[in-house]
Amino acid sequence: MTLAKTEAEWGERAARFLKGELKKADMTYEDLAKRMKKHGFAETKVSIASKLSRGTFAATFLLGAIAAMELEGIHIEDI
Repeated sequence: MTLAKTEAEWGERAARFLKGELKKADMTYEDLAKRMKKHGFAETKVSIASKLSRGTFAATFLLGAIAAMELEGIHIEDI
């Protein structure tokens, strides 16, 4: 897979990546919000849904979600 070329494309791909990983893990947005709380985030299922549908969120959210889902070995090409 080639790397994204625009900021918007990066956002869309990051959102698709997180949605796909949630689906693989059989996790809901509510499950993710609970896990992210353990990492110091004040997310709700609604705030997560909004961010992922917009495709715009801070890098800290992306990293927090990755940590909360306990994803390992992610390569930038995977996103």
